[in-house]
Amino acid sequence: MLEAHPLAVGIGADFSPTMLRGGRDRFAGTANVTIIELDLDRPLPEIGRFDAVVSSFAIHHCNHERKRDLYKEVFQLLEPGGVFCNLEHVSSPTRKLHLRFLSAIGCTPASEDPSNKLLDVETQLGWLRSIGFEDVDCYWKWLELAVHAGSKPANSKQ
Repeated sequence: MLEAHPLAVGIGADFSPTMLRGGRDRFAGTANVTIIELDLDRPLPEIGRFDAVVSSFAIHHCNHERKRDLYKEVFQLLEPGGVFCNLEHVSSPTRKLHLRFLSAIGCTPASEDPSNKLLDVETQLGWLRSIGFEDVDCYWKWLELAVHAGSKPANSKQ
């Protein structure tokens, strides 16, 4: 994001001490990035309004009800015209495709991450639309990896 928009101000968030340390190391000396501890299983704190909210491989660890609530909270954090983009691990539509994905990443059913709570792309796209996001789509997908996104209408008063 900063390569494309070097004057942007951003917040990086995670709950893992390892990821927080990595973020702080990566952005040390970068005055326009703040790293904070944030647990996505809890409601988002009042941390400001944003032109973009970007998530990468985090939301799939939340239960499905929390995912939907989190999408609603993100919508409220966005400025009108703001975008939400989520690079995520999603469920496969069939067991055969799930096993193909595991094989492609060198994993087996026995070694799968038990914290994954995967959900299909279509359900998540439907949630985003029902919340009020527009231009909602799955912009890229490879097996169980997907980028889905939407924007808050520019004329939104929420």
